[in-house]
Amino acid sequence: MARQKGIIKLKGTIGDITFYKTQDGHLAREKGGIDASRIASDPAFQRTRENGSEFGRAGKAGKILRTALRALLLNSADGRMVSRLTQRMMQVIQADLISVRGLRNVIDGEAELLAGFEFNIRGKLGTSLFAPFVGTIDRASGEITVDLDSFIPANMIAAPIGTTHFKIISAGAEIDFEAETFVEAHSETAILPWDAVATVAINHVNAVTPASTKPLFLALGVEFYQEVNGQMYALKNGAYNPLALVQVSGL
Repeated sequence: MARQKGIIKLKGTIGDITFYKTQDGHLAREKGGIDASRIASDPAFQRTRENGSEFGRAGKAGKILRTALRALLLNSADGRMVSRLTQRMMQVIQADLISVRGLRNVIDGEAELLAGFEFNIRGKLGTSLFAPFVGTIDRASGEITVDLDSFIPANMIAAPIGTTHFKIISAGAEIDFEAETFVEAHSETAILPWDAVATVAINHVNAVTPASTKPLFLALGVEFYQEVNGQMYALKNGAYNPLALVQVSGL
């Protein structure tokens, strides 16, 4: 892979060279690789097929999680979140100590490894929200909750330049990775001023299926706003809104 230089940037294929654009700029690479039919059947590529199967499973698992949290992710994700989440899902799958290689999966892996995942590396929850919070996943009742005591926003939220207001968002999700289905509920505060006046205590209750046997997730985030002439606008289209998985129960 090489980086294109010069005034004119190319896209497409010339001979054995493919020119394309990525987030890293305009690149070029030489066409090559092993024939797909050989990879699919040659015993020498057994490990390649196993790795490919598990990578595909990680991609599907990441997609269903993203779909479940779509209401929050619309304003709280960076451009490489999908690939980062797939990599984390691979760690979950590789922690499966029951299934044979190539058949390892999320259910028999360690879904708890997803705890702490930041959906937006441009604005991480861990460096944005300093107000103490308590996240709880109650399987028996199906209630996935988060509580924050009263806090002073200007002291406990590190907001991007231009912020005048914010709101706290959260979601609870119950995901069946095998059936690729989910149950989701989300909550949000009103849009609150980012100032030196203490908030009221915040309590979010996101209800899923009581006594579920599926992995459960609690996501928590902040959305930033700027008030202009009495109207609220998402600050920089949400580019710095943090959102993270703060509790995971894999069962």
